[in-house]
Amino acid sequence: MGTTLSPGIVFIVIFLIILAASAIKILREYERGVIFRLGRLIGAKGPGIIFIIPGIDKLLRISLRLVTMDVPSQDVITRDNVSIKVNAVVYFRVVDPNKAVVEVENYLYATSQLAQTTLRSVVGQVELDELLAHRDKINMQLQDILDKHTDPWGIKVSLVETKQVDLPEEMRRAIARQAEAERERRAKVIHAEGEAQAAAKLAEAANVISVNPAAIQLRFLQTLTEVATEKNSTTIFPVPIDLLTPFLKK
Repeated sequence: MGTTLSPGIVFIVIFLIILAASAIKILREYERGVIFRLGRLIGAKGPGIIFIIPGIDKLLRISLRLVTMDVPSQDVITRDNVSIKVNAVVYFRVVDPNKAVVEVENYLYATSQLAQTTLRSVVGQVELDELLAHRDKINMQLQDILDKHTDPWGIKVSLVETKQVDLPEEMRRAIARQAEAERERRAKVIHAEGEAQAAAKLAEAANVISVNPAAIQLRFLQTLTEVATEKNSTTIFPVPIDLLTPFLKK
C-alpha cells in the first residue's frame, strides 16, 4: 500500500519552489541589476546568476548598451535673427548603474529633455553661416555640455550630431542669390586676371618686336598662313603702312 503526501506538505514544496525561482535572477552580459534591500541601496550586480531575498530585495535591470536617442526638431532663432528648425541625434551609455537609478528618476527622459534645451541654447548663440560651415564645432560643444551635466547621473555622452537644418523658403532663395553673386564675382575676378596676364604678355611681345622690326613682318606672314588654312572665300590682305610711306612723302 503506497504512501500519499498530505496537502500541507505539497503546499510547502510548491511554496519553496516558487520562492527559489523568485530568488534566482539571470542577467545578460550587457545588463546590471541594482538591488535595494528594505529600501536601502545594496549595489549593482551581474552579469550571470544572482540571488536575492524575495519580499525583501528589489531588483532593477539597467542596460549598459549604447543608446541612440533622436532629438526632435527644435524651432530656433539664431544670433543673426534667422528662424530655423534643427534636429540632432545623441549617443550615450550608462557607466554607473547605481547613479542612473538613485540620482535621477528617469535617466532616458532626463537626457532627452536636456539634449533638447541644450540644442536650442547652443544654436541660438551662433549665426547661420557658422552653423552651416562649422557643424563639427557645434557638435563638440553640444557633447561637452551634455556630458558635463549627465556625469552626475552616471551617463557618458559619446557623440552628438546635428542631422538636418531646415531653412524658410525665403531664406533659401536669399542664400541661392548670395551664392550666385559670389560665383559671378569670382568669374569677373578670374576674367580680369586673365586680361591682365594677356596685357603683360602683349607688352613683352611689343618689346621684342621693337628691338627687331623684321619680326612684325614674320608675324604678318604667319597670320596670313593661318587665315589661308581656314579655306574662307574672302581673304582680307592688310597692307603694311611701311610700304605706303614713300608714296605719302612724295
